[in-house]
Amino acid sequence: MKHEDIIRKMTMEEKAAFLSGKNVWQSRNIDRLGIPSIFCADGPHGVRKQAGAGDHLGLNASLPATCFPTAATVANSWDEELAEEIGKALGEEASSQDVNVLLGPGLNIKRSPLCGRNFEYFSEDPLLSGKMAAAYIRGIQSEGVYACPKHFAVNSQERLRMSVDSVLDERTLREIYLEGFEIAVKEGGAKSIMTSYNAVNGVYANENKHLLKDILRTDWKFDGIVITDWGGSNNHLEGVLAGSNLEMPAPGLGSARELLTAVKNGILTMEELDSCVDDLLDAVLDLTAAPQNKKKSFDKEAHHQLARKASLESIVLLKNDDGLLPLNSGCKVAVIGDFAFIPRYQGAGSSIVNPLALETIESVIKSAPLNLVGCSKGYERNGKENEALKNQALALAAKADAVLYCFGLDELSESEGQDRTHLEIPGNQISLLKDLARVNPNVVGVLSAGSVIELPWQSCCKSILHGYLGGQAGAGAMISVITGEVNPSGRLAESYPMNLTDTPAYRYFPGKERCAEYREGIFVGYRYYNTAGIPVRYPFGFGLSYTTFDYSGLQLLEDRVRFTISNKGDRDGKEVAQLYVGGPEKTIFRPVKELKGFVKVDLKAGESKTVEILFDDKTFRYWNVVTERFEVEKGDYTISIGASVEDLRLSGTLTLSGSTDVLPYVRGKMKSYYSGQIADVSAEEFETLLGRPIPNGKWSGELGINDAFCQMYYAKSRLARLIYAILTGLKNKSEAKGKPDLNLLFIYSMPFRGIAKMTNGVVSMEMAEGMVLVVNGHFLKGIKKVIGGFFSNAKANKIYEKKLSGK
Repeated sequence: MKHEDIIRKMTMEEKAAFLSGKNVWQSRNIDRLGIPSIFCADGPHGVRKQAGAGDHLGLNASLPATCFPTAATVANSWDEELAEEIGKALGEEASSQDVNVLLGPGLNIKRSPLCGRNFEYFSEDPLLSGKMAAAYIRGIQSEGVYACPKHFAVNSQERLRMSVDSVLDERTLREIYLEGFEIAVKEGGAKSIMTSYNAVNGVYANENKHLLKDILRTDWKFDGIVITDWGGSNNHLEGVLAGSNLEMPAPGLGSARELLTAVKNGILTMEELDSCVDDLLDAVLDLTAAPQNKKKSFDKEAHHQLARKASLESIVLLKNDDGLLPLNSGCKVAVIGDFAFIPRYQGAGSSIVNPLALETIESVIKSAPLNLVGCSKGYERNGKENEALKNQALALAAKADAVLYCFGLDELSESEGQDRTHLEIPGNQISLLKDLARVNPNVVGVLSAGSVIELPWQSCCKSILHGYLGGQAGAGAMISVITGEVNPSGRLAESYPMNLTDTPAYRYFPGKERCAEYREGIFVGYRYYNTAGIPVRYPFGFGLSYTTFDYSGLQLLEDRVRFTISNKGDRDGKEVAQLYVGGPEKTIFRPVKELKGFVKVDLKAGESKTVEILFDDKTFRYWNVVTERFEVEKGDYTISIGASVEDLRLSGTLTLSGSTDVLPYVRGKMKSYYSGQIADVSAEEFETLLGRPIPNGKWSGELGINDAFCQMYYAKSRLARLIYAILTGLKNKSEAKGKPDLNLLFIYSMPFRGIAKMTNGVVSMEMAEGMVLVVNGHFLKGIKKVIGGFFSNAKANKIYEKKLSGK
């Protein structure tokens, strides 16, 4: 142990209590031994340190901070140096606010475009997600602040996120859902990691020894601390046994008493407890030592300009018919759309940032070299039709040479706590777009959305620029691209399907009851579309430029590829060259091609550069489920370089000797996976992939401690059903207003155990169990347990607090 001298001085009560938070954001301090607390804060795209009383979902005010573009946006930059710059700025701001652990970045895989939190995640591809996350982490930690990548692991839906069981095979787990975290740990050097709410193959992530011990600590050599998501601890004892160090936010002292009882009964050894304490103590002392680079303030204007740069590098030009963009100087322009006045610049939920500044298209365009004929809201943000607004906008559009139409997904469309049900932009916005196109053919669609949308209306736009959620400086960045001051260089980090029904997990997402079955396996995103021959609207890696690029001179070397990129146009620009690898396709099923590297190249007009992309240990590997290790299949590998997964410019072949002796699959039993046609995998075939029976995930019978409030519609208790009806009514009412009540959404999907984990010790697990008895129709028995539990818990807490205080 690193801190045996201190641990020897700690009492058993101090050790046990140390492994749980003391309030919403802080770990527990032990003053008599000089052990301070550390402060955690949300921060995927901006620091969210609450000024007063803390709450997980950000309804209470937070200190002003720079709001950078979200992860989904910055992923489109494909720029690791930029990501590290942003990380460094986040670290500076965290340090200046005395934040020790920044809870981010989020790098869960975008299994389905319906996941409500996709705006906070990078990509559908694990390599791109991992590389960008690692860069953020390096930047954050360079400032003496720990990054805390999340949510480990297989957290792909918001619906029932605190109780759902993600059921998937080991190869899919390793190759798709863990690879990004592996890169974040190995290349980013992450010093902490946050476990997810959900179970993975029947075991909650925070107590999953396969995830936390076998993979994280043994395979990846992670030596940092594991922190639960807020309220994400199912069983604290099992978490500690698995190597989880800090239970958050503040479960009270009931969790500590669980550990003391476990030690007394021989379930938890003193060595295991001390090891867990030692890891956390090491982090606390490291973070609170007087750092030489501790920031007292930061350059607000410099960070605003960095936010602008991040948005600039991430804007994607999807369409540009007749070279409409960039607009000529003096062009008569009409700005239409509510988003021009009140921008969609960040997501909703625990990542909400109180921005230091906020630009709008309506204000920024006034200083652009354009002839502004006027601005009009055009539509109601809440989706309601408004003929007066529409007619005003149409009249304005008729006076202009070009229309900048600002539209996209509103706040209700994508949010933490709920998944989307469709990929459509609100109908009133599209109705206006169609009318605008009839009045003025030169419509520039300026999109704001944090996740994938359907675009059947794209013919109404001559040009389309996608800014995703561009942060506080996104408006100025967008105008710079529209006027040609900057050449767009963003490339899509996710595929845009023709229709929702085309998506690989369409029939499986979300998990409706206890289980989310990942029947599509490794065929996520472009891996599916490309292999199964499903046409998409815009492919992974796609993005246009105001110039053109040529690729030539491919050289395949033992450890890298080398080639030349030339800018053939008359404008400076940046190209994202992407390396794809296709396997032998003989004995191991696999996607037709997978991203294995990328590089962003800055080229002056007429300039050429020779660039290289290195191979690494992930370039050719696959997970063999029989030998339980990564191996390389023998055969010919196709190495391709291109501008997107569907725009390959150079190609060659490498022959590898391989390392596979034992074949993991029998082709005849897994036809869907060998063909890539996984849209409707049978239960029998999925069980073959799993190597075990599919667990029964049906809701039935009495509710349990891990069942959620939203399940009370089938509770035996009339009172429980009434509470369910009230909660559902409140939820529907908040949604009708166009702004979801995030705390209500959190409660709606929270399991009963969450009450004991999120109330700072006021409610014990015994009391939560009593509530479950009430819900199941055992009113008197349950109430007795709740009341008795309240008094026994209060008494036990008082005794414990006295021991901690030494009085």
